[in-house]
Amino acid sequence: MNSPIVKRRSFLTGTGALAALAILTACGNKPDVESTGSTSPVRGGALTFLIQGFDAGWISSKTSISSYEGNLWGHLTDKLVYVNEKGDVNPWIAESWDENSDATEFVLHLKKGVTFSDGTAVDAKAVVENINAWAVGDADRGIAKVGLFPSASFESAKATDAATVKVRFSSSTLGFIATLGYHGCILLAPATLKSSTEEQADLAKNIGSGPFMLKSWQQGESYVLQRREDYAWGPKALGYSGPAYLDTLTYKVVRDASVRTSTVLSGQADVSFNVEPQEIDSLISQGFSVSTPRYLGFVDGFQVNTQTFPTNQASVRQALQHGIDRQEILSTIYTQDWQAASTFIQGTVPEAGDFADHFNFDLKKATDGLEKDGWTLESDGFRHKDGKLLEITIAANPYVPSDKAMDELIAQQLQRVGIKLNLKVIDVANYSAWQNNEPPLLHTSRSFVDVGTVAGILTNRNGGEDWFKLGDSDEKLNKLSDQIAQAKNRKDRAKVANELQKYVLDQAYFIPLVQLVQRLYLSSPKVQGIQYNGLAYANFYTAWVTQ
Repeated sequence: MNSPIVKRRSFLTGTGALAALAILTACGNKPDVESTGSTSPVRGGALTFLIQGFDAGWISSKTSISSYEGNLWGHLTDKLVYVNEKGDVNPWIAESWDENSDATEFVLHLKKGVTFSDGTAVDAKAVVENINAWAVGDADRGIAKVGLFPSASFESAKATDAATVKVRFSSSTLGFIATLGYHGCILLAPATLKSSTEEQADLAKNIGSGPFMLKSWQQGESYVLQRREDYAWGPKALGYSGPAYLDTLTYKVVRDASVRTSTVLSGQADVSFNVEPQEIDSLISQGFSVSTPRYLGFVDGFQVNTQTFPTNQASVRQALQHGIDRQEILSTIYTQDWQAASTFIQGTVPEAGDFADHFNFDLKKATDGLEKDGWTLESDGFRHKDGKLLEITIAANPYVPSDKAMDELIAQQLQRVGIKLNLKVIDVANYSAWQNNEPPLLHTSRSFVDVGTVAGILTNRNGGEDWFKLGDSDEKLNKLSDQIAQAKNRKDRAKVANELQKYVLDQAYFIPLVQLVQRLYLSSPKVQGIQYNGLAYANFYTAWVTQ
């Protein structure tokens, strides 16, 4: 049997606010937690968490990966494995697993005695139904498959007994186990999986096995979760497995960031989602905590549409790649909690390389390439070619609080190159429409738990997302993507991942900016024991509130 803990490279996050937090040692049934003071968990009490909104609704196949809805799903549901903030894959509902030599067959050994909150067992049959939903979905009922699940090579999932599931793939799928910890792969009761999308849109009808249950909710206003008293299967990685310490966990919708912050400062709420980076030092100086976990995934940057003007021209893409001063961005917009991008994937990903020299700030290189390609600088301060102005319209990513300020600085930087950057502000509700318009540059915030899934994002291989709109035209990119997806061992895959990173950067298909901190958490000094998983979600299961 394989070791149930697959080691990934460790990475410390949040050196500012998190450095102020003491790390408790797991002992008995005390959780291994980040704490601002007390080392003794307090049972009981209520925690109120302020968040921008839950606009995407509650059909889990569409919303469990949202930065907003995902916060709540993580407390109503469990996963088969737990991926921590260091990237380690740990047992959870799957307490161990086997993997054959070519990573085409996996056997999951399930923890016994686990139940959904409706009393039905989280057994092999229920897990098979969930895996099939993640891998295939149900198009006829409007149920989408999980985007990063390795569906292309999925063949079958079968229950061999009540506590064992065998999963088969048609080709090597090294990332399968890690992907079970992705926030789209939440375990739901069979009754929920069989229900219609109309029924699933009712949060009360979504039954999970997590440490909390839904007590009450008012759509668009508040959502109250209550502790599940019989919960006894928390992941060992958290250092605690019993019922949550909190009696209730309440999510309240407050759309204005300044109101969220002031409400926590006044003691009327305990935690707020997303503050501006410029506020962090002041908040910490007042005795509050600001956590800035970084997730596994892509850095904050632009995915480039190679089929639309003007980013269909290599000279323009290269000017963008080398005309942005990332160090100026870090020193102007961010605190020490942010780090420079060294490639287009986060430094927490084990396969991330240091290829910063492939997109270094070089004003001469940026302008020379444009001049050679016929883009001439005119009296208006911008470049023109064949009667066309070199301009691009971008929209700040509403899921990333700092993107608007960063875009304003980037616009100033690119003006030195002769590129006019027009800025738009779009809210969460309308951002998907902006994405569907396929603009020349699109701000990216995307997580994943295993580099093997990258192939299905960058290209159109096996129904992939085709980020750069290349179709089948780039044979080298397609070949590298196939090699990553089909690698039979992790050493070979890491080598190909390095080649892929360098190639994408050299073609300027992706414009990295900074390592992404998308989810920021302001918390009262009364709140102890919050932990963060590999996708940078706060876990209040081990949290408590001092009286």
